[in-house]
Amino acid sequence: MAGREASDAYALGRPLPPDVLVGGNTVWGRYRQYPVFSLPWLRGRSLLFGGLIGAYALLTAFGVGFATRDYGVGVLSGLHLFVAFGLMATAGPILATWVRYRRWPDTRERRAVVVAVLAGIVISFFVDQWASSYVQAVVGDAMRAAGQSLPNAGAVSGAERHFAISLNLLVLVVIYGMFGGGLALRAYFSEQRRWREDRQRRDMARLQQAKRDSDLRLGALQAQVEPHFLFNTLASVRALVRQDADKAERTLDALVDYLRASIPRLRPGEDGALSTLGAQLDLCARYLDVMRLRMGERLHVAIEADEALRGHAFPPLLLITLVENAVKHGIEPVRGPGVITIVASLEGDRLRVRVEDDGVGLQPGVGGGVGLENVREQLRARYGRHAALALRSGAAGGCIAELDLPLESDARQPGAGHP
Repeated sequence: MAGREASDAYALGRPLPPDVLVGGNTVWGRYRQYPVFSLPWLRGRSLLFGGLIGAYALLTAFGVGFATRDYGVGVLSGLHLFVAFGLMATAGPILATWVRYRRWPDTRERRAVVVAVLAGIVISFFVDQWASSYVQAVVGDAMRAAGQSLPNAGAVSGAERHFAISLNLLVLVVIYGMFGGGLALRAYFSEQRRWREDRQRRDMARLQQAKRDSDLRLGALQAQVEPHFLFNTLASVRALVRQDADKAERTLDALVDYLRASIPRLRPGEDGALSTLGAQLDLCARYLDVMRLRMGERLHVAIEADEALRGHAFPPLLLITLVENAVKHGIEPVRGPGVITIVASLEGDRLRVRVEDDGVGLQPGVGGGVGLENVREQLRARYGRHAALALRSGAAGGCIAELDLPLESDARQPGAGHP
């Protein structure tokens, strides 16, 4: 709700922020520094219009007094015009200000503000008719008492009368619409639009900052995880050296390939390359090669992704975390062979990447670990509510973890996606 979120950030009694403010730099327009239909705005506008109306009422009082030779009548006429024009200028804005301080939902507030301004215009019309009739009657009585004749408009044709009535109604609509709050209503909706644009800019800035913070946290996490994985693999190689030298050599080769794929990601921006889906798939493939050798080659891997998808931007560390979970919680606890499948597909403007295993399946407590929570936090920081991680059981057992992301622009650069 734009109105509610705006009022949470800036109270109605505070000046508008620079990105929302339009005008208000002149002495007589300072009230426009505040939200339309707020109390400071209403006070400033009422004082400005009150001064202008007061000056007009004084001129009217002097003119009527001079014409009727009765300045008491002139003063009463001026007072009636001051009250009438004052209500014309403030009735709608007063009602609309009352509406804004109800703190209603945005849509309801906008509708109520329009109704309030229209109601103020109707009130202004009847008050103006009352004041005009009073002035005409008092002036007529005074002139007759002074022996003066009243102006005679003479005979007019029906067509002329209809034209005069139509013109008068048009003038009244313009005067009441503009003077009675129509321009303020236009300013209100313009201000609401600027609030929405400003909020979108601030939300985008927060999202970008959260994305940068998330990258830093995940970089630190990877810096902690990498030595643990490295030490375990080296310990496996050490045990294999005497038992199976060929397998130890293959494990070292796989480890070197994995480190070549992963270590450049610990220094983001060094080569100007962005994280791509292809780079993350290759990283997972190198990791699974190492795990396959460490697990006695009982692990089987399948990766299905069109070449056209590999160049699209993809956040780092999301996919490898899901693959590590599939190995640790799905395949390792089961004796015998296991299969991990990574599938990337495009559905409209959505990129879906799922990691499937045929291991033990979803167990109580699985899904709320630190790794998966980091994945969810990364998704929230980068995409807000526009991305999700889903966990479900596979049709033939095991577990499926699926990432659903908005498709980002192609981030392919020379060598991107093929470390």
